[in-house]
Amino acid sequence: MIYPQTILTVADNTGAKKVMCIRILGGNKKYAEIGDTIIAVVKEAIPNMPIKRSDVIKAIVVRTKKTIRRQDGMYIRFDDNAAVIVNTENNPRGTRVFGPVAREIRDKNFSKIVSLAPEVL
Repeated sequence: MIYPQTILTVADNTGAKKVMCIRILGGNKKYAEIGDTIIAVVKEAIPNMPIKRSDVIKAIVVRTKKTIRRQDGMYIRFDDNAAVIVNTENNPRGTRVFGPVAREIRDKNFSKIVSLAPEVL
């Protein structure tokens, strides 16, 4: 459950380290779940990288601490809230994705993020 003002770690190599959600896209949603698109502002970034601090970006939520239930009855949760920064065509801006991502990302047709991820849970 990613609400506005929630701080997320960035799971790619774009240069941003932490982002803060400022809006959830896709209808009148109060919170974002895995696979949802958010608008975020960069709060912490590595110097000399393409994405700077205070840049407003679009991101896809790939991990949440909130437990999610799958259709087969399995429950899954992660250690952190994480997002991958994407461009306007929903392709990742970075060339690597760090850490596992949920299978729900593939179901929502973000196959490029899934292909870059080291592990899909």
